[in-house]
Amino acid sequence: MSAPAHKWNFGAGPAMIPRPVLERAQSEFLNYQNTGLSLMELSHRSQPYEDLNNKAQLQLRELLKVPDNYKIVFMQGGGHTQFAAVVYNLIAWRHHQNGAKGDWRQIPVDYVVTGSWSAKAAEEAKRLGANLRVVCDAKKVLGAYTGIPAESTWSTSDPSGPLRQADAATNQKPAYLYYCDNETVNGVEFPFVPSLHDAEVPIVCDMSSNILSRPVDVSKFGIIYAGAQKNIGPAGVSVVIIREDLLQTSELKDGLQPVALMLDYKTMVKNNSLYNTPPMFAIYISSLVFDWLLDPAAQRVQDGNKALYPHSGFVGVEAAQARNERKASKLYKALEESRFCRIVVQDKAARSKMNIPFRISATPKNAADAVVDKKKDEAMEAAFVAQAEAKGLLQLAGHRSVGGIRASIYNAMTEEGVDVLIAYLKEFESQY
Repeated sequence: MSAPAHKWNFGAGPAMIPRPVLERAQSEFLNYQNTGLSLMELSHRSQPYEDLNNKAQLQLRELLKVPDNYKIVFMQGGGHTQFAAVVYNLIAWRHHQNGAKGDWRQIPVDYVVTGSWSAKAAEEAKRLGANLRVVCDAKKVLGAYTGIPAESTWSTSDPSGPLRQADAATNQKPAYLYYCDNETVNGVEFPFVPSLHDAEVPIVCDMSSNILSRPVDVSKFGIIYAGAQKNIGPAGVSVVIIREDLLQTSELKDGLQPVALMLDYKTMVKNNSLYNTPPMFAIYISSLVFDWLLDPAAQRVQDGNKALYPHSGFVGVEAAQARNERKASKLYKALEESRFCRIVVQDKAARSKMNIPFRISATPKNAADAVVDKKKDEAMEAAFVAQAEAKGLLQLAGHRSVGGIRASIYNAMTEEGVDVLIAYLKEFESQY
């Protein structure tokens, strides 16, 4: 039987996993660590799994240079689960900072909304009864999720502004400031870490779709979380990095809404992510991805053995960042030079290096006084996706909520894969 033709997976998540990782998992599938059993058959209380759990934490700590006063836990569920967990845990923390007095519903939670996922997070906070404040809404400011409004315009940024003054008058600080570092649907990525808000308010950041793609100063955050299924491993597990002084259980006896223990960060930390049976296989694959990122030889192979880096030990997120910048730069350049492709995100500084959405129009960009035909454009986009799939370029359709085309080029996507996509873009355009 002949080998199948190579496929390039541009899906936004579940997403591409490095082939060496899949091959290693395949080789270890029936006999993990000489136990004679598959990992999926082992007890999560067994020594081999506890060793794996601890190893994965240490690997991630090394990759992101996580300070000692932060804890790392692996939790079931994805970003939607963390939308709720953040609300319960940090309102509890702020309530105790307030001496466990007053109504927790009065504690503000501040959200920066720059795309679909931060909007969903804000909606969940409101649904759970939190005192939601949207301190920046990119759609209202820009007309669409096509960039990030200047931080100086956010209502939390001016110490003498009405929001901060009201907080001072009531002696009521927000529980946290929340933002999504990379909006997977909209292709907007923060080029900075917010810094103009009250320094005593911890930052919560959803890094689901760009974690490990570039260095990050973890010490600037209270909580970082990430669903694994985009840039780490398979769906089913989320990574949570939390500053240990923020750990506080939400309990009825303290006048709070009681939190399910499965959402309680303090319980997860106390039990070393083993409060219940964890998503063992997803954590195992994540650990293999961490291994892959830390392996100099694997990173050289990922780059086609090109001499691209300053030294042979250049690995981890630093190597990933250099590769991701090259991939994104050449794809954006090809789209800008295209007659028919239009990049969705107008703010160049905020263009994602992970998720690149664009539209295709039958009307050339340089056509004067041209009339756009929406049906014709949608037919052209459908043809683009269909022909791409026939050539082995998969999952290029945009998110169902916005349509269009989206190329997700996470760490696992090679530069060769991006080159293949660019060649196809030019081939498709030559048909018109």
